Amino acid sequence: MSKLREPFDRWHKTYPKPDRGDKPCQCGTPEQPLYPSADHGRGHRWQARYTDCSGKEKRPAFVTWQEARNCLDRILSESDRQAPRDSSPGSLQVEYFADKMMERKRKRKKNANTCDTYESHLRNHVLPFAGHRTASSLRRPDSMAFVDYLLDKPGIDSACTVVQIFKTWRILMHYMLDEDVPLPPNIAARIDLPDVTPRVKVALSPGQVAAVARAMRKVAPRYELLIWLGACAGLRQGEAFGLKRSQVAWKHALLHIEEQRQRGKAVQLKTKASYATLPVDHFLIERLIHHVSRFSEPEPVSPAAERRRRARGYVEPPDEDLIVTNRYGRPVLDSDFHSKWRKAVEQAGLPDRTRFHDLKHFYTTTLGGSGKHDPKTVQALSRHAKFSETWDTYAHPPLAVEEVTVTVFGTTFSHVDMPTGAPAEWGNYCCPRT
Repeated sequence: MSKLREPFDRWHKTYPKPDRGDKPCQCGTPEQPLYPSADHGRGHRWQARYTDCSGKEKRPAFVTWQEARNCLDRILSESDRQAPRDSSPGSLQVEYFADKMMERKRKRKKNANTCDTYESHLRNHVLPFAGHRTASSLRRPDSMAFVDYLLDKPGIDSACTVVQIFKTWRILMHYMLDEDVPLPPNIAARIDLPDVTPRVKVALSPGQVAAVARAMRKVAPRYELLIWLGACAGLRQGEAFGLKRSQVAWKHALLHIEEQRQRGKAVQLKTKASYATLPVDHFLIERLIHHVSRFSEPEPVSPAAERRRRARGYVEPPDEDLIVTNRYGRPVLDSDFHSKWRKAVEQAGLPDRTRFHDLKHFYTTTLGGSGKHDPKTVQALSRHAKFSETWDTYAHPPLAVEEVTVTVFGTTFSHVDMPTGAPAEWGNYCCPRT
Protein backbone atom coordinates (compact mmCIF):
# COMPACT_ATOMS: atom_id res chain seq x y z
CA MET A 1 0.00 0.00 0.00
CA SER A 2 1.30 3.44 -0.91
CA LYS A 3 1.78 6.33 1.43
CA LEU A 4 -1.46 8.31 1.31
CA ARG A 5 -1.43 11.90 0.18
CA GLU A 6 -3.82 14.81 0.57
CA PRO A 7 -6.98 14.80 -1.60
CA PHE A 8 -6.32 15.92 -5.17
CA ASP A 9 -8.20 18.90 -6.61
CA ARG A 10 -9.36 17.92 -10.14
CA TRP A 11 -10.86 21.32 -10.93
CA HIS A 12 -7.71 23.40 -10.53
CA LYS A 13 -4.19 23.27 -11.90
CA THR A 14 -1.36 22.19 -9.63
CA TYR A 15 1.23 24.09 -11.72
CA PRO A 16 -0.54 27.09 -13.27
CA LYS A 17 1.25 29.35 -15.74
CA PRO A 18 -0.11 32.91 -15.39
CA ASP A 19 2.63 34.17 -17.68
CA ARG A 20 1.18 32.02 -20.48
CA GLY A 21 -2.39 33.22 -20.19
CA ASP A 22 -3.82 31.22 -17.26
CA LYS A 23 -6.41 33.32 -15.41
CA PRO A 24 -7.73 32.65 -11.89
CA CYS A 25 -11.34 31.55 -11.35
CA GLN A 26 -13.80 32.60 -8.65
CA CYS A 27 -13.06 29.56 -6.48
CA GLY A 28 -9.95 31.12 -4.97
CA THR A 29 -9.13 34.30 -3.11
CA PRO A 30 -6.87 37.25 -3.99
CA GLU A 31 -4.29 35.87 -1.55
CA GLN A 32 -4.56 32.28 -2.83
CA PRO A 33 -5.82 32.34 -6.44
CA LEU A 34 -6.93 29.10 -8.12
CA TYR A 35 -6.58 28.45 -11.84
CA PRO A 36 -9.19 26.27 -13.61
CA SER A 37 -8.15 22.99 -15.23
CA ALA A 38 -9.79 21.36 -18.26
CA ASP A 39 -12.10 19.45 -15.87
CA HIS A 40 -13.29 22.54 -13.99
CA GLY A 41 -16.94 22.13 -12.98
CA ARG A 42 -17.21 18.59 -14.40
CA GLY A 43 -17.83 15.66 -12.05
CA HIS A 44 -16.75 15.46 -8.43
CA ARG A 45 -13.98 17.86 -7.51
CA TRP A 46 -11.90 15.87 -5.01
CA GLN A 47 -10.03 12.61 -5.68
CA ALA A 48 -8.55 10.23 -3.11
CA ARG A 49 -5.49 9.01 -5.01
CA TYR A 50 -3.52 6.01 -3.76
CA THR A 51 -1.82 2.89 -5.07
CA ASP A 52 -2.83 -0.52 -3.77
CA CYS A 53 -0.46 -3.36 -2.92
CA SER A 54 -0.60 -4.72 -6.47
CA GLY A 55 0.74 -1.44 -7.85
CA LYS A 56 -2.57 -0.29 -9.37
CA GLU A 57 -3.47 3.36 -8.94
CA LYS A 58 -6.92 4.13 -7.53
CA ARG A 59 -8.72 7.48 -7.94
CA PRO A 60 -12.19 7.54 -6.35
CA ALA A 61 -13.81 10.99 -6.57
CA PHE A 62 -15.91 12.85 -3.97
CA VAL A 63 -17.89 16.05 -3.72
CA THR A 64 -16.07 17.47 -0.69
CA TRP A 65 -12.50 17.50 0.53
CA GLN A 66 -13.52 15.89 3.83
CA GLU A 67 -15.13 12.90 2.08
CA ALA A 68 -11.93 12.28 0.13
CA ARG A 69 -9.87 12.67 3.31
CA ASN A 70 -12.10 10.15 5.13
CA CYS A 71 -11.62 7.67 2.29
CA LEU A 72 -7.83 7.98 2.53
CA ASP A 73 -7.97 7.53 6.31
CA ARG A 74 -10.15 4.43 5.92
CA ILE A 75 -7.75 2.91 3.38
CA LEU A 76 -4.85 3.59 5.72
CA SER A 77 -6.56 1.93 8.69
CA GLU A 78 -7.43 -1.12 6.59
CA SER A 79 -3.85 -1.49 5.43
CA ASP A 80 -2.66 -1.27 9.05
CA ARG A 81 -5.01 -4.08 10.07
CA GLN A 82 -3.85 -6.26 7.21
CA ALA A 83 -0.24 -6.72 8.27
CA PRO A 84 1.84 -8.05 5.37
CA ARG A 85 2.48 -11.75 5.61
CA ASP A 86 5.13 -11.66 2.90
CA SER A 87 8.50 -10.64 4.31
CA SER A 88 10.40 -11.12 1.04
CA PRO A 89 12.41 -8.18 -0.37
CA GLY A 90 9.91 -7.74 -3.18
CA SER A 91 7.14 -6.88 -0.74
CA LEU A 92 9.00 -3.81 0.57
CA GLN A 93 8.53 -0.34 -0.87
CA VAL A 94 10.99 1.35 -3.22
CA GLU A 95 11.51 4.06 -0.59
CA TYR A 96 12.94 1.44 1.80
CA PHE A 97 15.63 0.42 -0.70
CA ALA A 98 16.46 4.04 -1.53
CA ASP A 99 17.15 4.73 2.16
CA LYS A 100 19.22 1.56 2.53
CA MET A 101 21.23 2.34 -0.60
CA MET A 102 22.18 5.81 0.64
CA GLU A 103 22.93 4.49 4.12
CA ARG A 104 25.31 1.93 2.62
CA LYS A 105 27.07 4.48 0.39
CA ARG A 106 27.66 6.89 3.27
CA LYS A 107 28.78 4.09 5.58
CA ARG A 108 31.40 3.11 3.01
CA LYS A 109 32.52 6.76 2.87
CA LYS A 110 31.74 7.28 -0.79
CA ASN A 111 32.34 10.76 -2.20
CA ALA A 112 30.19 13.14 -0.13
CA ASN A 113 29.31 15.41 -3.05
CA THR A 114 28.21 12.44 -5.18
CA CYS A 115 26.12 11.06 -2.31
CA ASP A 116 24.42 14.43 -1.90
CA THR A 117 23.56 14.41 -5.61
CA TYR A 118 22.08 10.90 -5.41
CA GLU A 119 20.08 11.86 -2.34
CA SER A 120 18.72 14.99 -4.04
CA HIS A 121 17.67 13.00 -7.13
CA LEU A 122 15.96 10.37 -4.98
CA ARG A 123 14.16 12.84 -2.72
CA ASN A 124 12.99 15.25 -5.42
CA HIS A 125 12.29 12.96 -8.38
CA VAL A 126 12.55 9.19 -7.87
CA LEU A 127 10.55 8.81 -4.64
CA PRO A 128 7.68 11.12 -5.67
CA PHE A 129 7.35 8.95 -8.79
CA ALA A 130 7.74 5.44 -7.37
CA GLY A 131 8.64 5.61 -3.67
CA HIS A 132 5.19 4.28 -2.68
CA ARG A 133 5.38 1.26 -5.01
CA THR A 134 6.17 -2.23 -3.83
CA ALA A 135 9.57 -3.10 -5.27
CA SER A 136 8.48 -6.27 -7.08
CA SER A 137 5.71 -4.40 -8.95
CA LEU A 138 8.20 -2.38 -11.01
CA ARG A 139 8.63 -3.31 -14.66
CA ARG A 140 10.63 -2.02 -17.61
CA PRO A 141 7.80 0.29 -18.80
CA ASP A 142 8.11 2.07 -15.45
CA SER A 143 11.64 3.13 -16.41
CA MET A 144 10.33 4.54 -19.67
CA ALA A 145 7.47 6.24 -17.84
CA PHE A 146 9.96 7.77 -15.42
CA VAL A 147 11.79 9.47 -18.31
CA ASP A 148 8.49 10.85 -19.61
CA TYR A 149 7.68 12.02 -16.08
CA LEU A 150 10.95 13.95 -15.91
CA LEU A 151 10.51 15.47 -19.37
CA ASP A 152 7.05 16.79 -18.41
CA LYS A 153 8.01 17.94 -14.92
CA PRO A 154 8.11 21.73 -14.41
CA GLY A 155 11.55 23.07 -13.59
CA ILE A 156 13.50 20.45 -15.56
CA ASP A 157 14.44 22.13 -18.82
CA SER A 158 17.70 20.36 -19.61
CA ALA A 159 18.12 17.00 -21.33
CA CYS A 160 21.40 16.61 -19.45
CA THR A 161 19.52 16.89 -16.13
CA VAL A 162 17.07 14.18 -17.20
CA VAL A 163 19.94 11.86 -18.10
CA GLN A 164 21.74 12.48 -14.80
CA ILE A 165 18.58 11.79 -12.75
CA PHE A 166 17.91 8.62 -14.75
CA LYS A 167 21.42 7.40 -13.87
CA THR A 168 20.41 7.58 -10.20
CA TRP A 169 17.25 5.60 -11.04
CA ARG A 170 19.36 2.97 -12.77
CA ILE A 171 21.74 2.73 -9.81
CA LEU A 172 18.75 2.18 -7.51
CA MET A 173 17.30 -0.53 -9.78
CA HIS A 174 20.64 -2.36 -9.82
CA TYR A 175 20.88 -2.08 -6.04
CA MET A 176 17.42 -3.63 -5.71
CA LEU A 177 18.42 -6.47 -8.03
CA ASP A 178 21.47 -7.10 -5.83
CA GLU A 179 19.12 -7.26 -2.83
CA ASP A 180 17.22 -10.16 -4.47
CA VAL A 181 14.18 -8.12 -5.47
CA PRO A 182 12.48 -10.04 -8.33
CA LEU A 183 12.84 -7.39 -11.04
CA PRO A 184 13.36 -7.88 -14.79
CA PRO A 185 17.14 -7.91 -15.46
CA ASN A 186 16.68 -5.34 -18.24
CA ILE A 187 14.49 -2.98 -16.20
CA ALA A 188 16.78 0.01 -16.86
CA ALA A 189 18.53 -1.19 -20.03
CA ARG A 190 18.18 0.37 -23.49
CA ILE A 191 15.80 3.09 -22.31
CA ASP A 192 15.32 5.83 -24.90
CA LEU A 193 16.82 8.93 -23.30
CA PRO A 194 16.80 12.48 -24.73
CA ASP A 195 19.81 13.48 -26.79
CA VAL A 196 22.32 15.60 -24.92
CA THR A 197 24.27 18.17 -26.87
CA PRO A 198 27.94 17.78 -25.92
CA ARG A 199 29.41 20.80 -24.25
CA VAL A 200 31.78 22.71 -26.51
CA LYS A 201 35.09 22.97 -24.67
CA VAL A 202 36.90 26.30 -24.68
CA ALA A 203 40.46 25.89 -25.93
CA LEU A 204 42.38 28.59 -24.07
CA SER A 205 45.57 30.19 -25.37
CA PRO A 206 48.41 31.36 -23.10
CA GLY A 207 47.32 34.94 -23.74
CA GLN A 208 43.77 34.18 -22.61
CA VAL A 209 44.98 32.45 -19.44
CA ALA A 210 47.17 35.45 -18.62
CA ALA A 211 44.24 37.77 -19.41
CA VAL A 212 41.87 36.03 -17.00
CA ALA A 213 44.62 36.02 -14.35
CA ARG A 214 45.06 39.78 -14.85
CA ALA A 215 41.32 40.27 -14.58
CA MET A 216 41.14 38.17 -11.41
CA ARG A 217 43.91 40.31 -9.90
CA LYS A 218 41.53 43.27 -10.25
CA VAL A 219 38.36 41.42 -9.19
CA ALA A 220 39.77 39.43 -6.25
CA PRO A 221 43.59 39.43 -5.92
CA ARG A 222 43.52 36.59 -3.40
CA TYR A 223 42.05 34.28 -6.03
CA GLU A 224 44.54 34.96 -8.84
CA LEU A 225 46.71 32.04 -7.74
CA LEU A 226 43.82 29.64 -8.34
CA ILE A 227 44.05 30.48 -12.06
CA TRP A 228 47.72 29.48 -12.14
CA LEU A 229 47.12 26.30 -10.13
CA GLY A 230 44.53 25.23 -12.70
CA ALA A 231 46.56 26.21 -15.76
CA CYS A 232 50.06 25.17 -14.64
CA ALA A 233 49.31 22.16 -12.40
CA GLY A 234 45.99 20.93 -13.76
CA LEU A 235 44.28 21.13 -10.37
CA ARG A 236 40.53 20.90 -10.19
CA GLN A 237 38.72 23.71 -8.42
CA GLY A 238 38.27 21.83 -5.13
CA GLU A 239 41.87 20.63 -5.22
CA ALA A 240 43.10 24.20 -5.64
CA PHE A 241 40.91 25.32 -2.72
CA GLY A 242 42.39 22.55 -0.53
CA LEU A 243 46.11 22.96 -1.29
CA LYS A 244 48.15 23.57 1.88
CA ARG A 245 51.62 25.05 2.43
CA SER A 246 52.77 21.78 3.94
CA GLN A 247 51.85 20.02 0.68
CA VAL A 248 54.30 22.10 -1.36
CA ALA A 249 57.91 20.92 -1.61
CA TRP A 250 59.22 24.39 -2.37
CA LYS A 251 62.84 23.54 -3.17
CA HIS A 252 61.96 20.50 -5.28
CA ALA A 253 58.98 22.07 -7.10
CA LEU A 254 56.50 19.34 -6.10
CA LEU A 255 52.86 19.46 -5.07
CA HIS A 256 51.38 16.70 -2.92
CA ILE A 257 47.69 16.47 -3.92
CA GLU A 258 45.98 14.92 -0.90
CA GLU A 259 42.54 16.50 -0.39
CA GLN A 260 39.98 18.90 -1.79
CA ARG A 261 37.55 21.38 -0.28
CA GLN A 262 33.79 21.26 -0.83
CA ARG A 263 31.57 23.79 0.96
CA GLY A 264 34.67 24.73 2.94
CA LYS A 265 35.19 21.24 4.36
CA ALA A 266 38.04 18.84 3.64
CA VAL A 267 36.84 15.77 1.73
CA GLN A 268 38.42 12.93 -0.19
CA LEU A 269 39.55 13.43 -3.76
CA LYS A 270 37.32 12.35 -6.61
CA THR A 271 39.08 9.02 -7.32
CA LYS A 272 42.03 7.04 -6.05
CA ALA A 273 43.90 8.18 -9.12
CA SER A 274 43.51 11.80 -8.01
CA TYR A 275 46.10 11.40 -5.23
CA ALA A 276 49.47 12.40 -6.61
CA THR A 277 52.90 13.88 -6.03
CA LEU A 278 53.05 16.28 -8.92
CA PRO A 279 56.18 17.97 -10.33
CA VAL A 280 55.46 21.54 -11.40
CA ASP A 281 57.23 24.32 -13.23
CA HIS A 282 59.27 26.84 -11.18
CA PHE A 283 57.08 29.39 -12.96
CA LEU A 284 54.22 28.19 -10.69
CA ILE A 285 56.42 28.03 -7.59
CA GLU A 286 57.25 31.70 -8.13
CA ARG A 287 53.58 32.57 -8.11
CA LEU A 288 53.01 30.47 -5.01
CA ILE A 289 55.77 32.34 -3.18
CA HIS A 290 54.42 35.69 -4.34
CA HIS A 291 50.93 34.79 -3.16
CA VAL A 292 52.02 33.51 0.27
CA SER A 293 54.12 36.65 0.84
CA ARG A 294 51.06 38.87 0.23
CA PHE A 295 48.05 36.90 1.44
CA SER A 296 49.19 34.79 4.37
CA GLU A 297 46.85 36.60 6.79
CA PRO A 298 43.18 37.72 6.71
CA GLU A 299 42.53 41.24 5.54
CA PRO A 300 42.67 43.79 8.40
CA VAL A 301 39.48 45.50 9.55
CA SER A 302 38.88 48.89 11.09
CA PRO A 303 38.79 49.31 14.89
CA ALA A 304 35.03 49.93 14.70
CA ALA A 305 34.48 46.71 12.78
CA GLU A 306 36.67 44.85 15.25
CA ARG A 307 34.53 46.14 18.15
CA ARG A 308 31.36 45.01 16.37
CA ARG A 309 32.92 41.59 15.86
CA ARG A 310 33.75 41.21 19.53
CA ALA A 311 30.25 42.37 20.49
CA ARG A 312 28.60 39.60 18.49
CA GLY A 313 31.03 36.91 19.68
CA TYR A 314 33.16 36.64 16.55
CA VAL A 315 35.62 33.73 16.61
CA GLU A 316 38.89 34.02 14.72
CA PRO A 317 39.20 31.35 12.00
CA PRO A 318 41.65 28.55 12.78
CA ASP A 319 44.84 28.40 10.73
CA GLU A 320 44.25 25.39 8.47
CA ASP A 321 47.49 25.97 6.56
CA LEU A 322 45.57 26.64 3.34
CA ILE A 323 47.44 28.59 0.69
CA VAL A 324 44.35 30.31 -0.74
CA THR A 325 41.70 31.65 1.63
CA ASN A 326 38.99 34.28 1.44
CA ARG A 327 39.50 37.73 2.91
CA TYR A 328 38.41 36.48 6.34
CA GLY A 329 41.07 33.75 6.37
CA ARG A 330 38.52 30.98 5.87
CA PRO A 331 38.32 28.29 3.14
CA VAL A 332 37.12 29.53 -0.25
CA LEU A 333 33.49 28.66 -1.03
CA ASP A 334 32.33 27.63 -4.50
CA SER A 335 29.62 30.30 -4.63
CA ASP A 336 32.02 33.11 -3.77
CA PHE A 337 34.69 32.02 -6.25
CA HIS A 338 32.17 31.34 -9.02
CA SER A 339 30.84 34.92 -8.91
CA LYS A 340 34.40 36.27 -9.05
CA TRP A 341 35.30 33.86 -11.87
CA ARG A 342 32.35 35.02 -14.00
CA LYS A 343 33.41 38.67 -13.57
CA ALA A 344 37.04 37.87 -14.47
CA VAL A 345 35.97 35.89 -17.55
CA GLU A 346 33.83 38.81 -18.71
CA GLN A 347 36.57 41.38 -18.12
CA ALA A 348 39.15 39.20 -19.91
CA GLY A 349 36.89 38.92 -22.96
CA LEU A 350 36.71 35.12 -22.81
CA PRO A 351 33.63 33.20 -24.05
CA ASP A 352 30.76 33.16 -21.54
CA ARG A 353 30.83 29.34 -21.37
CA THR A 354 34.45 29.29 -20.13
CA ARG A 355 34.75 27.18 -16.98
CA PHE A 356 37.54 26.89 -14.45
CA HIS A 357 37.93 23.29 -15.60
CA ASP A 358 39.00 24.54 -19.04
CA LEU A 359 42.29 25.47 -17.35
CA LYS A 360 42.89 21.74 -16.81
CA HIS A 361 42.35 21.16 -20.54
CA PHE A 362 44.89 23.92 -21.18
CA TYR A 363 47.34 22.17 -18.85
CA THR A 364 47.10 18.82 -20.66
CA THR A 365 47.16 20.42 -24.10
CA THR A 366 50.24 22.49 -23.28
CA LEU A 367 52.11 19.48 -21.91
CA GLY A 368 51.21 17.35 -24.92
CA GLY A 369 51.99 20.02 -27.48
CA SER A 370 55.35 20.99 -26.03
CA GLY A 371 57.12 17.93 -27.48
CA LYS A 372 59.11 17.58 -24.23
CA HIS A 373 57.06 14.77 -22.68
CA ASP A 374 55.97 11.44 -24.14
CA PRO A 375 52.23 10.65 -24.13
CA LYS A 376 52.32 8.35 -21.09
CA THR A 377 54.16 11.00 -19.09
CA VAL A 378 51.53 13.56 -20.06
CA GLN A 379 48.87 11.10 -18.88
CA ALA A 380 50.61 10.71 -15.51
CA LEU A 381 51.24 14.44 -15.07
CA SER A 382 47.59 15.10 -15.91
CA ARG A 383 46.65 12.46 -13.32
CA HIS A 384 44.35 10.59 -15.68
CA ALA A 385 43.24 7.07 -14.86
CA LYS A 386 43.13 6.02 -18.52
CA PHE A 387 45.21 6.95 -21.51
CA SER A 388 42.05 7.67 -23.53
CA GLU A 389 40.93 10.25 -20.96
CA THR A 390 44.08 12.27 -21.62
CA TRP A 391 43.76 12.38 -25.37
CA ASP A 392 40.02 11.94 -26.04
CA THR A 393 38.31 13.73 -23.18
CA TYR A 394 40.42 15.36 -20.52
CA ALA A 395 41.43 13.84 -17.20
CA HIS A 396 41.54 11.84 -13.99
CA PRO A 397 44.72 10.92 -12.05
CA PRO A 398 47.12 8.06 -11.04
CA LEU A 399 50.27 8.43 -8.96
CA ALA A 400 52.47 11.17 -10.33
CA VAL A 401 55.74 10.88 -12.11
CA GLU A 402 59.00 10.87 -10.21
CA GLU A 403 62.23 12.44 -11.44
CA VAL A 404 60.46 14.55 -14.06
CA THR A 405 61.26 18.24 -14.44
CA VAL A 406 58.54 20.45 -15.87
CA THR A 407 59.67 23.69 -17.52
CA VAL A 408 57.21 24.21 -20.36
CA PHE A 409 55.01 26.78 -18.60
CA GLY A 410 57.79 29.28 -18.01
CA THR A 411 58.51 29.08 -21.73
CA THR A 412 54.80 29.22 -22.63
CA PHE A 413 54.22 32.50 -20.78
CA SER A 414 57.64 34.05 -21.52
CA HIS A 415 56.29 36.09 -24.46
CA VAL A 416 52.94 36.97 -22.88
CA ASP A 417 52.07 40.28 -21.25
CA MET A 418 52.02 39.11 -17.63
CA PRO A 419 50.37 40.76 -14.59
CA THR A 420 52.83 43.11 -12.94
CA GLY A 421 53.71 43.46 -9.29
CA ALA A 422 55.73 40.30 -8.60
CA PRO A 423 58.41 40.71 -5.92
CA ALA A 424 62.08 40.66 -6.87
CA GLU A 425 62.84 37.79 -4.49
CA TRP A 426 61.09 35.22 -6.71
CA GLY A 427 64.44 33.65 -7.38
CA ASN A 428 64.51 32.22 -3.84
CA TYR A 429 62.36 29.08 -4.08
CA CYS A 430 61.59 28.52 -0.44
CA CYS A 431 58.38 29.03 1.48
CA PRO A 432 58.17 32.34 3.37
CA ARG A 433 56.31 30.54 6.17
CA THR A 434 57.68 27.12 7.06
